[in-house]
Amino acid sequence: MKASRYQWAVWGVFLWLVGCTFGPEVVPDTLQSQVDSQLTFEQILEDPTTVQGKLVVLGGEVLHAKRLREATQLEILQLPLDSSQRPSQAKTDSKGRFLAFEHAFLDPATFPPGTRVTVVGELTGVQSAQLDDMSYQYPTMLVKHVHVWNAEAEARSQASGPWYGIFGGGSTGGRVGGGVSIGIGF
Repeated sequence: MKASRYQWAVWGVFLWLVGCTFGPEVVPDTLQSQVDSQLTFEQILEDPTTVQGKLVVLGGEVLHAKRLREATQLEILQLPLDSSQRPSQAKTDSKGRFLAFEHAFLDPATFPPGTRVTVVGELTGVQSAQLDDMSYQYPTMLVKHVHVWNAEAEARSQASGPWYGIFGGGSTGGRVGGGVSIGIGF
């Protein structure tokens, strides 16, 4: 009986680790080796035409999505990426904006303002457009892959973390249920 419980515990830990390992792919393996990871957004802003053709990973928050005749345009507020390629939550960390173009149809309704994205794309130059009362130079890219971050999962992951308490519950980050528990929520 005790060996059976031990085996179930081992299998449970194994399955949990497998689930953590095979999460959604932010940068596909087929593109990872082609990405210029040394190129910063600040360097792109300096002279977007000199880095044209480079494959980069940029992230941020969608400000506006618009369907054009030949593509879907995403206007994105650039935000620094963490080690998981997830955009920062602090808008004050932004160094500017960029435009990402996807030739396949993307319904703008699926990218409402505030959507957090990580984009793998080929830099294509610069496009001048009106931003309020000024002309703004947007670096442009052709989308090779876009990862949309789930807002609900983001909120849960920020609310979870190490915690303890009486009458807490489970290890899913929720704090409902009964009993005494100590855990880390994911």
